[in-house]
Amino acid sequence: MRRTLPSSFYNVITVGGVVIAGVSFGLILFLLVLELFAASQKPYMGIIAFVILPSVMISGLAIAAIGVWREHRRQRIGAPPEHHMPVINLNNPRHQAAVALVSIGSVLLLVASAFGSFKAYEHTDSDSFCGQTCHRVMEPEYTAYSNSPHARVGCVKCHIGPGAGWFVRSKLSGAYQMYAVAFDKYQRPIKTPIHNLRPAQQTCEQCHWPSQFFSEKRVSTTYFMSDVRNTKWSLDLLVKVGGGNREAGPTSGIHWHMNINNKVTYIAVDSARQSIPWVRSETADGRVVVYMSTDSPLSEAELKAITPRRMDCIDCHNRPAHIYYPAARSVDHLMSLGWIDPLLPSAKSIGVYVLERPYATAAVASDSIKRIIEAYYSTNYPELAATRATEIGRMITELQGVYSRNYFPAMSVNWKAYPDNIGHMYFRGCFRCHDGKHVTETGTVLTNDCNACHVILSQRFAGASRVSLEGVKYLHPADIASAWKDVMCSDCHNPRSGSTPLIPSAIR
Repeated sequence: MRRTLPSSFYNVITVGGVVIAGVSFGLILFLLVLELFAASQKPYMGIIAFVILPSVMISGLAIAAIGVWREHRRQRIGAPPEHHMPVINLNNPRHQAAVALVSIGSVLLLVASAFGSFKAYEHTDSDSFCGQTCHRVMEPEYTAYSNSPHARVGCVKCHIGPGAGWFVRSKLSGAYQMYAVAFDKYQRPIKTPIHNLRPAQQTCEQCHWPSQFFSEKRVSTTYFMSDVRNTKWSLDLLVKVGGGNREAGPTSGIHWHMNINNKVTYIAVDSARQSIPWVRSETADGRVVVYMSTDSPLSEAELKAITPRRMDCIDCHNRPAHIYYPAARSVDHLMSLGWIDPLLPSAKSIGVYVLERPYATAAVASDSIKRIIEAYYSTNYPELAATRATEIGRMITELQGVYSRNYFPAMSVNWKAYPDNIGHMYFRGCFRCHDGKHVTETGTVLTNDCNACHVILSQRFAGASRVSLEGVKYLHPADIASAWKDVMCSDCHNPRSGSTPLIPSAIR
């Protein structure tokens, strides 16, 4: 048989390298065709088709080159070939059987490799891989995600998105995490926000379109006070979610910040983006306004040293798929549904108390919640404990469920660990900028008027209600006079982490 290539190419090492490179190239083509006909792009395709398999192919080519160089060197010094290529004679029955066996085995290997590559890339694209197989330290985030409004949106679609570029960037930036997990060096809780997250315009706005948000949205919330009677009160708000284009409706609502015609940038001086002393807005007509906090102004040197961040969806909707609900909010919700009976004395206060107490483990928490509630009612209301045992039992079950979804002692995770910037009741949220203390050089104050974002349609208390379509002035349910105007809501509704929860007087 005539050889078309130099004799140095015909050696076992080179042939082996060529086989490795050829199989890898075939798998790359297979995955690319698979991706071409797929209903949607898979973010993890990038690492397999453009990183892993090309690396294997290049390694195969390198092995082949080493084989050629080695054989060529041996020929120059006059050494006999170390490895002779096998001679195949198809007229020989033994050779025929061997060739048939090798051919069938190669085909089966290629099919198995292709199937294995597909299943591997399919698994790495799954939510279970992100939350369970690979990132076990992410149990709190995976649990919260599984119960979130975005539970049917794959992890990779927000954290990476399609294409190899952002995949490689996210994984390279997270290389330390692999070491941290392997050697138990990771932080508890895991720090947020993720500073290398893909821009919201390339992820969130593939489904949501801020420029088309318009009009208002009615939001009704029921609350219960922490007294023995669980005094009920409710609040109806007309939230101005507009801010889109002029044809769709008002352009002065909350999503004015995200209108593509406006550009808002800011400087945060902490990693959690909770302290924002400098804000700049630029409108479509080129008008620029800069606001500086009077509480913590930045010097010229500091302004030059810090790169402003352009505001996007994630700056307010910073927990869209990993929400940890405050204890008071969770108990209010369960009581409004009737899953915790509002007629059980002190249900609100005892519910919040058992959730906020520190526990060593989730198992200890579950047992303690049951023990404390049963002891509370059997000690203070023995007759009720006997006649309402079913309601008390359901209360225990519901609170244990709330704890399992929002508290993770092993990772030091609870709702206080991760600020939620929507609203301003439990965290500073809107008041990071709209606190009435951000002022321009000419004295214009960045508004903190409640009616800029919402109108209170009604407030209903036990035995009284205040209703007006034009809006009513807010009245704090507890008698604190006008103090609520001078302090942040979160200063009272979110005591600092580590503080002791209020103890119902009956169990002190």
